[in-house]
Amino acid sequence: MTHSGRDNWGSRIGFVLAAAGSAVGLGNLWKFPYLTWDNNGGAFVLVYLLAVVIIGLPLMMSEILVGRSTQLSPVPAFTKLGGRRWSGVGWLGVASGAVIQSYYMVIAGWSLRSFVQCLGWSIKGYVTPADGDFDAFLSNGSLQIGLTLLFTLFTAIIVYRGIGGGIEKATKVLMPALLAILLYLVFTTFTMEGRNEALAKIFIPDFSKLPREGFLEAVGQAFFSLSLGLGAMIAYGSYLGKKESIFKSALWVVVLDTIVALLCCIAMFTIIYSVPGLQNRISGSTIGMLFITLPDLFYTKMPGGILLGPLFFVLVAFAALSSTISLGEVTTSLLIDQKGWRRSHATLATTSVVFIGSILAALSLGASGILSSFSLFEGKEGVLSTLDHLAANWMLPTGGFLITLFVGWKLGRKFCMDELGLEKPNLAFTVWLWIVRVVAPAAVLILLINVIMGKDFS
Repeated sequence: MTHSGRDNWGSRIGFVLAAAGSAVGLGNLWKFPYLTWDNNGGAFVLVYLLAVVIIGLPLMMSEILVGRSTQLSPVPAFTKLGGRRWSGVGWLGVASGAVIQSYYMVIAGWSLRSFVQCLGWSIKGYVTPADGDFDAFLSNGSLQIGLTLLFTLFTAIIVYRGIGGGIEKATKVLMPALLAILLYLVFTTFTMEGRNEALAKIFIPDFSKLPREGFLEAVGQAFFSLSLGLGAMIAYGSYLGKKESIFKSALWVVVLDTIVALLCCIAMFTIIYSVPGLQNRISGSTIGMLFITLPDLFYTKMPGGILLGPLFFVLVAFAALSSTISLGEVTTSLLIDQKGWRRSHATLATTSVVFIGSILAALSLGASGILSSFSLFEGKEGVLSTLDHLAANWMLPTGGFLITLFVGWKLGRKFCMDELGLEKPNLAFTVWLWIVRVVAPAAVLILLINVIMGKDFS
C-alpha cells in the first residue's frame, strides 16, 4: 500500500495486462483493420509500427512516469509536479475519460445484444435478419439504455473492488481470454482460401499505393490506439511500484496492443479475401461491418461459425470492458485522491454522472429526434457522434500535446533521469527526451492542425 491507503499492482504483469486492456479496445477490432484496408495494407502498417515505436512508446512512458512519480491520479499529479496552472492538463484528461466512457458504454452494450443473438442462432439455427434490423435496434431507446446500464454495472463493480481486488484480477482473466479467442479466430480463418492474399496485403509494403493522408492516419491511429492523452496511463501508473521499470512496463503494453491489432487485421483480411464479393462491400461503416456483416458471414461462409459467432462477441465485450474499467478508474481515482472519498462513494458518484451522458448518447441513435439531430460539428449528427468527434479530434490530441510539453520541458532532464533510474544520461535516454520534447509534440500538433483544416480522426 502507498500513502492514503492506495493500492499497488500486485506484479508488473498485473499492470501490463490492465494497461494493455485499456489500450486494446473496440478500435483494435474494427478501426485498425478498416484503416489498413482503406490505405492499401502493408505500407500503412509499416508507418503505423514506426509511429508506435517512435511516438507511442515515448508518450506512454511519459504518462506512466507522471503517475508513478506522484502516486496520484492526473489532476493532483499535475498540480503536485507543476503547480495549479498545470492542473488543467489533468482536468482535461479526466473530462476526456468521462466523455469517451459515456458513449463507449453504449457501443459496448451492442456486443451483449450480438452475443445473445448469435447464441440463439447457434442453438436454433441461423435466420437472416430482416432489412433494417440493426437500425431498428439502434432506435429502440429502452433496449439501448438497458444494455448500456448492464455494461455500466459490470464496469462499476470491477472499479469498486479497487486495483488489486478488482481491476488486476479482472484483467488477468479478461486479457488471456481475449487473446485465446482472438488466436482461435485467426487459426480458424487460416483454413480459408484468402490467407495468403491477406498476409501479403498486410505485410508487404508498397508505398506507391499509400495515399498521402495515410501517413497522417497511421500516426493518428498509433496515438489513439494506445489510450494516450486521456490520463488512463497516468492513473494506472500511479499504482506502479517504484522498483518497476517504466520502459519495460510501457514496452510490454505497446507490444501486446500491437499484436492484438495485427491479429485482428489478419483475421479480418483473410475473411475479406475468402468471401466472394465481400471486397466490394467494405465501406466507411466500420460498425456495420462489425455488427451486421460479420455475424452473417460466421453462419453462412465460415467454418465453425456456430462456435465462432458467440465467441467473437465475447471477444468484443472483453475488449470493451477492459477499456471501460480504465476509463472508470480515471474519474474515480480523482475523487479518491482530490477529495479523500471512499472508493465506494467515488465509484457510485462518477458512474452516475457518466451514465447520464450514456443515456443521452443512447437516445441519440434514433429514439429521440432532438438528441439525434444535435450537432456541434459539420457532418456529425447526434450526441454520440458529437462526443466521439470531440474526444478523438480535440480532447485527446490536445491532452497528448500538453503532456509532452510538461514532461519534456517542465519536469526537466534531472527529474526524468531519476524516475527512469539513471545516474547519468545515455544514448537511449537522450533519444527519448528529444522525442518527447520535439518529435512527439510536433507530430501531435500536425494532427491538431489537420483537424482544424477539416480532417476527422473519429
